[in-house]
Amino acid sequence: MKNITQQFNSGFEPFKALLIYRHNEEQEINQFQRKEQETQIYVESYDIGKNGRPINAHPFTLKEMTALHTLLQTSQELQDTYLKSKGLLPNKVLYVNQQANGFAVWYTPPQAVNLFFIDGLNIPSGKYHIPAMLWKANADTLHVYGVKGKSKPNEHTKLCHAPYLNIYGSGQVCMGTVQINIGKSTCLEDFMDTWERYFFNSNFSHSISGNNSTKTNTTDLWRSLAGSTEPFPQAELLNNHLTLKQIIR
Repeated sequence: MKNITQQFNSGFEPFKALLIYRHNEEQEINQFQRKEQETQIYVESYDIGKNGRPINAHPFTLKEMTALHTLLQTSQELQDTYLKSKGLLPNKVLYVNQQANGFAVWYTPPQAVNLFFIDGLNIPSGKYHIPAMLWKANADTLHVYGVKGKSKPNEHTKLCHAPYLNIYGSGQVCMGTVQINIGKSTCLEDFMDTWERYFFNSNFSHSISGNNSTKTNTTDLWRSLAGSTEPFPQAELLNNHLTLKQIIR
């Protein structure tokens, strides 16, 4: 898990502080009309000294206001581009939430991919056939699920536990030492490609769920699949009692 406080302490320094004053005053327009409340706002700007304390108090200037407006506008533009497709939505996309810390859900069919295992598992790294998968990710975390068959899922499709090591029972992937670097301006296509690359290029090292992600002991299963040219055995997939509709809420 990322330590946000540490990131700010090491990479960011305070340089400006704003103090907003509010004054409410009731004014009687005339003897026949009710009193109306008028709110006045005053903004005071401070520079931040070397010791981290505010100094040089002064009224918020037009120049400072313009700089703040530009900064906020840029932040909004970055938010508007997050998870936006380069063109038509790719066929594998199932759902996109572009809100702050939003997420995408997509599908990949059964395929042959390179998988990597640490030496201690005695499972050779190489080409393996895997089942269809459902992916759900935001900029920081990834969840994966198994899907039976070859058909593109719909909202009622029953999901299975992803048949891999390094995955919690909830479907969240333990990324270990992988450095996640997905910016808030990342387009949808690059977002999905990056997460798939992170997942498949990392080393599977241990079972988090007690080797219960599949019907057979999960570690033993991958040992038995080494060198096989047959499709992934569908009977090994275990239902996790979730549907696609449930994970996009």
